[in-house]
Amino acid sequence: MTINAHRFGPWAIVTGASSGIGREFAHQIADAGINVVLVARRLPALQDLGAALARGYGVDYRAVGVDLSDPGTLTPIIEATNDIDVGLLVSNAGAALPGPFLDSDLQAQRAVLRLNTAAHLGLTHHFGGRLARRGRGGIMLVSALGATHGVPYMAHTAATKAYVTSLGAGLHGELAKHGVHVTVLHPGPTRTPVLAELGLDPDKMPIPPMAPDVCAREALRALERNRASCIPGRINRVTAALVPAALTRSMMSRMLLRPSQANAAAQ
Repeated sequence: MTINAHRFGPWAIVTGASSGIGREFAHQIADAGINVVLVARRLPALQDLGAALARGYGVDYRAVGVDLSDPGTLTPIIEATNDIDVGLLVSNAGAALPGPFLDSDLQAQRAVLRLNTAAHLGLTHHFGGRLARRGRGGIMLVSALGATHGVPYMAHTAATKAYVTSLGAGLHGELAKHGVHVTVLHPGPTRTPVLAELGLDPDKMPIPPMAPDVCAREALRALERNRASCIPGRINRVTAALVPAALTRSMMSRMLLRPSQANAAAQ
């Protein structure tokens, strides 16, 4: 068991729960005996996951199918949770839009902005208040490794993740007096569908991608210990501590430029 069911239960909310790290969060939270509210766009996938969690761990679940990039989507989540005691929010949903910034569609970038910033803002404001009133609980915000340093060919996405990093760091200090743990997760490359969306081959990356279950486990352990941030994976921690930001940007530029060129040639 990674997290304490008394502090962080009896219910947890996980956004972006249908795949990747979010799906692993749901599994590990359910394994701790905490009921889960699963939030993502694909309602059938959430219902299948919820049924599997109920069978495997004996927990209850609720599935809320919403697109968190749409304004007003906080309302159905609030309505679905008004009658339950929520002890944990895992605000994991996010999206990336790789490619040259000047070639990108502005409306699509605005949708990423809403999903990667406004959704976290609304969720943490509402459920942070509920957690503070109950005097215990936790908030997990998912950012990205190196986002605060800037990422060429994913400049806007990285900027939105930097917002999440700053929000969580501030709330870690602000909500501690209310008994609420706040941790920001900074995952490096992880074996999720996002890698394919970015056009990256996991077997050709300089740092081997982490397994999502390991990433989620380290994050929940950090939340239990009320650490302000979590960089999962020893290699990622060493890289973040020792490699200059300029070198990291250069490496990311080379990695993301090739898929961008390939996509441009195919169009």
